[in-house]
Amino acid sequence: MAEEESIKQEAEGAEAESGGQTEAMQFAEMELEASQPGDSQSLDFLLDVPLEITVELGRTKIQIGELLKLGQGSVVELEKMTSEPVEIYVNQKLMAQGEVVVVNDKFGVRLTNIVSPGERVKKLG
Repeated sequence: MAEEESIKQEAEGAEAESGGQTEAMQFAEMELEASQPGDSQSLDFLLDVPLEITVELGRTKIQIGELLKLGQGSVVELEKMTSEPVEIYVNQKLMAQGEVVVVNDKFGVRLTNIVSPGERVKKLG
């Protein structure tokens, strides 16, 4: 606590000596440098932000009794038809629709429709 007060007093003393103008000028210069348009480096850190992607094949509702009867080999019928596109969610927000494909013995999704930002806003309300 004494250390915090010491730092505060030093900062106030420096501000009093300079009239408080130096600090404001340095801050304003930094702010202008960081907000230059077309500076892609300032946004590069966003490229490493992890996102969770979920592909929903379909949904259904069942009662607990039905759930307890399920076993190996049981089939759960979904509400979605085979011809309907699957939904792709990014961080639990619908972002696209697509169709299931197989790539090198793994499932994948081919995007067929990207949800526009305007449509996403409409779904929030």
